[in-house]
Amino acid sequence: MNEDSILKMVRATLEHEPLIKLHQWPVSLAMADDHALVMEGEVGSVAAKKLALQLARSIPDVGNVVSHLHVVPTEPKSDGEILKSLSTKLLNVEELKNCALRVLEKGQIVTLHEGSAEDASGDILVSVKDAIVALDGWVISLSHKRLAGVLAWWVPGCRDVVDGLEVMPPEQDNDDELSDALSLVLEVDPMIPHPGQIRVRTHDHVITLEGLVSSYTEKSRAEQDAWCLFDVDRVVNHLAVAR
Repeated sequence: MNEDSILKMVRATLEHEPLIKLHQWPVSLAMADDHALVMEGEVGSVAAKKLALQLARSIPDVGNVVSHLHVVPTEPKSDGEILKSLSTKLLNVEELKNCALRVLEKGQIVTLHEGSAEDASGDILVSVKDAIVALDGWVISLSHKRLAGVLAWWVPGCRDVVDGLEVMPPEQDNDDELSDALSLVLEVDPMIPHPGQIRVRTHDHVITLEGLVSSYTEKSRAEQDAWCLFDVDRVVNHLAVAR
């Protein structure tokens, strides 16, 4: 298949996914060396970004996919405002209290919290450039890594999250771990008043949400939380809204 045919097939595939909304958020496509596909532009949600990358990779003859896709922020914020807001969130979450927290501010690393010396849960370094959050350092579990990443996505103004946190010691990922991580996130989320009413099932990195919520806003928020988790491929939302 030649490059023009590949690009046409990718675009047609993206157009058939309603969450991507190409008519509203155009995505630029180009072929680079070795049939690598370069995707550039803004999308309306984390779900749209993940689905766009998955669909592009599913096209025959597409090699590597290079992503320059970013999520349109809910409201414009400066890098400093994003860094301050995220730092506050990280400091206030009980599950991360034993993590050291450092931020890269004006080229200097500033320590905001030393954490526990005896029972450390991690050492997190946060930086923000062009409204893109980068998380570096280490944490003790995949759930800690995923929680930090979701907290970053929650910050108004955030366009993307690059979660480079290492898990030490290394931990084998699986469906139960993903379900546990989402359950933790839902418990932390102030927009989910009754997280215990939401049942989470995971199979092959696809999360299914079931149960009862009090509003369509809560239903949408729970789905958004699931999409924000590191290494989630798809979310099926079967939550019912109480009447």
